[in-house]
Amino acid sequence: MTLRSILVPVRGDGKGEGVLDHALSLAKRHNAHLEVLHCRPKPEDMIPYGVPLPSSLRKSIVGSASSLADEEEGKVRKLFDDYCASHGVPEVDNFPWPQDAVSATWREATGKQANVIGLRGRLVDLIAVPQPDYEQNLGLNTLQAALLESGKLVLMCPAKPVSEVGAKVAIAWNGSGEASRALTAGLPILKEADAVVLLASSEKAQPISAEEAKIYLESHGVSCSVQDFKRGSSSVGEVLLAGAKKAGADCLLMGAYGQSRQRELILGGVTQYVVDHADLPILLMH
Repeated sequence: MTLRSILVPVRGDGKGEGVLDHALSLAKRHNAHLEVLHCRPKPEDMIPYGVPLPSSLRKSIVGSASSLADEEEGKVRKLFDDYCASHGVPEVDNFPWPQDAVSATWREATGKQANVIGLRGRLVDLIAVPQPDYEQNLGLNTLQAALLESGKLVLMCPAKPVSEVGAKVAIAWNGSGEASRALTAGLPILKEADAVVLLASSEKAQPISAEEAKIYLESHGVSCSVQDFKRGSSSVGEVLLAGAKKAGADCLLMGAYGQSRQRELILGGVTQYVVDHADLPILLMH
């Protein structure tokens, strides 16, 4: 399997260009196609839930919401067109797209972004989303929908400049089913990487060792090394991020939400720590 399509949701929050930079960097290694998706809200969603309103006021709110949606759509579409032009990415309206170069398509959908991504993400190879911004209360629902509803690999992009994604990949390995799914889902990326390193704890035996995972990767033509780590008094998430940085990786591939998502959000967990603190791109698979 190859990496052929990357879904990139964008909206007028100033984060679209950064996510596109990450997605484009990865796409260039695979001649992948970028499906850039803007979701315009339903005008009815702007009406306060459960609050009775006169029909005239309801009509006015719906009309204003439609006008605002049209305005934002136009602004974000222009940003997309300008981005493609400045980066030399050809825009393709319909399939088929080029197989030997990066290309991009603009898509519009109506509805809440998280809901749309959970569905549209099921027929792409990867979904690129921004790291959640808790101060602005943006991005967490989209990340969770991409992870938990699409069944696809998700690239979480921090708000930092990027030069490479997928050249040197670190893999968080603990022998779990989530780690195994991430390993398999990431094979197209790992096969095109210049270097791959497995990060595994040497403090206790894993149900499936890093050496066994190494053999599996090598059977698929992926050369890799193993880097042991000791947790000590640090959290596993903290050690993984430090280990990826020590290995010189430009991204970290890991299984996501081994516990229930609700439990991790309440009690904390490896996934949640990495989501909250990552300063490099994270490839996540649930």
